[in-house]
Amino acid sequence: MNNIFKALSDPTRQKVLELLKSKPMSAGDIGEHFTFSQPTMSAHLSVLKQADLVQTEKIGKQVFYRLKLTVLEDAVLSLSKTFGIKPSNQEDPSPETFPKEADQ
Repeated sequence: MNNIFKALSDPTRQKVLELLKSKPMSAGDIGEHFTFSQPTMSAHLSVLKQADLVQTEKIGKQVFYRLKLTVLEDAVLSLSKTFGIKPSNQEDPSPETFPKEADQ
């Protein structure tokens, strides 16, 4: 659980997760939203992957990232239980699935 909160504590990684909530994106597409070098962006994506907040899939030469909502939801539920907050029963739609190789 500590890895999840460490990953969520960084504003850059929060923005990456925000980008991924609408659809899976390639590492290059994610990087276009930031001014960081590729190695720095790769390090942020690695932290998210280690925290199990994103799932990756390699399609051709590109690596695509997809938000793992269940892990994020579990972390939020755990935190809310710690503070005695009851979660609402509203569900957000899941992000799209990974693009098919033919879509590229």
